[in-house]
Amino acid sequence: MPQTVTSLVLIAAVSALGSAANSVAGGGTLLTFPALIALGVPPVAANATSTVALWPGSISSMLGYRREIAGARSWALRFAVPSVLGGIVGAALLLVTSEERFAKLVPWLVFGATVLFALQKPVVRWLLKRGTVRAPHVYGTDLAPPTVGLLFAQFGVAIYGGYFGAGAGIVMLAALGFMGLTNIHQMNGLKNWGAVCFNGVAALIFVFTGLVNWPIAIAMAVGATLGGYATAGMARRAPQAVVRGLVTAIGLSATIWLFVKMAQESSS
Repeated sequence: MPQTVTSLVLIAAVSALGSAANSVAGGGTLLTFPALIALGVPPVAANATSTVALWPGSISSMLGYRREIAGARSWALRFAVPSVLGGIVGAALLLVTSEERFAKLVPWLVFGATVLFALQKPVVRWLLKRGTVRAPHVYGTDLAPPTVGLLFAQFGVAIYGGYFGAGAGIVMLAALGFMGLTNIHQMNGLKNWGAVCFNGVAALIFVFTGLVNWPIAIAMAVGATLGGYATAGMARRAPQAVVRGLVTAIGLSATIWLFVKMAQESSS
């Protein structure tokens, strides 16, 4: 579908904001997805186009967190395989999901991710006191390699990410917290690395299945790359309590918007 220069500039600006949100807490797709719908892109194609377009922003955000990832090299290397495999499964599931079912499922996924993240910190603190999980390592030192169970958990997160990127960062941050990590900036570095893996393979699948609107995707990619790298440094320097608050706020806002949208579509 043809696009005007104005619409492409606007979607590039929205993508910069979306990539900035992904750099801090995830949920950037909740900004780009409705914008694509407003441009007349069907929901499944909008999700695929958004995934492809925001992937360069994931790379630039990951580079912005390269110091934090260096302290978790063993996790990053081992997370690559389940992230790629999960991204393939998630993208395949999206391709066989109807537009109607897709629209009804997404609000519940984002709501669950937000609740999980909100409860993550007090629950992990309780588990540490009970000795159920090992105490976190000192920030800046190499983490012990993740267990097989944690790799399976990452596989599940990657399936969600390949299926629908909105909220995937929130899900991964919450999962990393339950895995015993506590430094939000180090967790953000691992989250961005995971997004590069599962969104990258999902993007390839969407490209070869012809779901991507390329004029829009290119405009979004430019905005996402600039927005992701520019804000990674600010997110890294922000107090952890502020970053956690932003994660929760983005998740709750996304949940409300999605449920309202679903109700409007049901009544029409």
